[in-house]
Amino acid sequence: MEHPRMYDDADPLLARLRPLALAFPESAEVEAWGRPTFRAGRKIFAVYGVTEHHPHALVVKPDPDERPALAGDPRFYAPPYFGPGGWLALDLTADADWSEVRELLDSSYRQVALVRMRRALDAAQTDATLTTTPKDSP
Repeated sequence: MEHPRMYDDADPLLARLRPLALAFPESAEVEAWGRPTFRAGRKIFAVYGVTEHHPHALVVKPDPDERPALAGDPRFYAPPYFGPGGWLALDLTADADWSEVRELLDSSYRQVALVRMRRALDAAQTDATLTTTPKDSP
């Protein structure tokens, strides 16, 4: 049975989330359960929108060491279906901290990505750091 689409492609929060999630090596967006899911290869690392009560939630799988701190933050909650697996959700708003969202996506991606994908990500981040770090002038 096919699920009805539960999101709007014109959603401005989804529009901000997509390029962040799709910037990871071998990442792809796949609609599942009527929602956009973001995958590292075949494995989901993020889901947008969980229920009709949380249509703008971002569901991620945090690093196990970071999960207790995030779970203690009142902005985060255990989403239906994903929560028992250690996933957490954050309701996105127009004034969301998009740097934090990027960090959550990075951590979640690393939880499910293959070694080659993580190596490619590390290499890309190293290259980005080298090109943005000011060089010492003589």
